[in-house]
This record gives sequence, C-alpha cells and structure tokens, in this order.
Amino acid sequence: MTNIVVAFSKWEDAKSIKNILVKNGFQVIAVCTSGAQALNSLEGLNGGIVVSGYRFEDMLFQELYEYMPDDFQMLLVASASRMGDGPVQDVVYLPMPLKVHDLITTLEMMCESQRKRRKEKKKAPAERSGEERQLISQAKALLMERNHMTESEAHRYIQKCSMDSGTNMVETAQMVISLNQI
Repeated sequence: MTNIVVAFSKWEDAKSIKNILVKNGFQVIAVCTSGAQALNSLEGLNGGIVVSGYRFEDMLFQELYEYMPDDFQMLLVASASRMGDGPVQDVVYLPMPLKVHDLITTLEMMCESQRKRRKEKKKAPAERSGEERQLISQAKALLMERNHMTESEAHRYIQKCSMDSGTNMVETAQMVISLNQI
C-alpha cells in the first residue's frame, strides 16, 4: 500500500482531506500543517505521495517538493489563481474547489504509477562498480589464458560457479583470482 502524507496549512483542511482518503481505502501516514513536519514524516518511508496545499507557514509547496526524497510524488491542491505560471513539472495538480471523485481517481492513478515504478526498480539488475567489473574481467582473463577459454566461456564458467556456490559473480571472480595465484 502506498504511503500518503497530507500537508495543508489549515488543520481543518488537512483533517478533512485525510478523512476522505481513509474512507476511500487509502493509508494516511501523517497529517501536517507545516513543510518541516511533512519532510520529517517522510523520513524512513520507502516512497509515497504528499497531498499538499500551496503555502505553509514555513515554505511554499515548491520548496517542499525540492526537499522531498526522489521516491515521493506530490499532488498539489490549490486554487487556479495561484497557479498563474502554470503547473510545476512533475507535480500533479488539482484545482480548488476540489471534487472528491477527482481526488480519489487522481490518487489511484498516482498509486498505480508508484507500484509500477517499484516493480521495475526491483527487476532492474544492480549496477556493478568499475572495480567490480574490473575484478570479473581479470578473472575472465586468467581463465582465458590458463584454461584456453573464450571470453564467453570464461564468463559462463564464472556465472555457473557463482550460481552453484550461492555467491555473487564478484565473490566468485575473487575466488578464481586467489586460486590461480596459488
């Protein structure tokens, strides 16, 4: 379930938005009346959505957006007159007066987008550092020289040994290098 933080300068507005969201099955983690409170409530959370008003006692929504962690999205609820310049890039905007149906469908769409992003992030293989790639290349070069393998055969050998022993490829490459130094 997606973490939602509600942040409006007026406590009554924040509380009524929270009640609407909870009634419709959303999980509201915190209700805040300042930007600092909102940022503080985002700590330790693994992504989510901030439903925000335009202005707080300590900052505007743009500052809050800039300080938010990258895995959070913002839904701005403000009057059309405040958005004279046009919406801010990457901030979803709903005009006041707010229609409950619009709020719910927009949040559902944002939650689905967060789920997809998390799923893609899990599927993506971890990037190896230059040092790790160098270790694997060094191990492949040793295997190619000593065992007369092609590069693809050496890579497959390290991969297979890695899978058989339950270690990652970098650890297996280190073992190949250390064994060949004996």
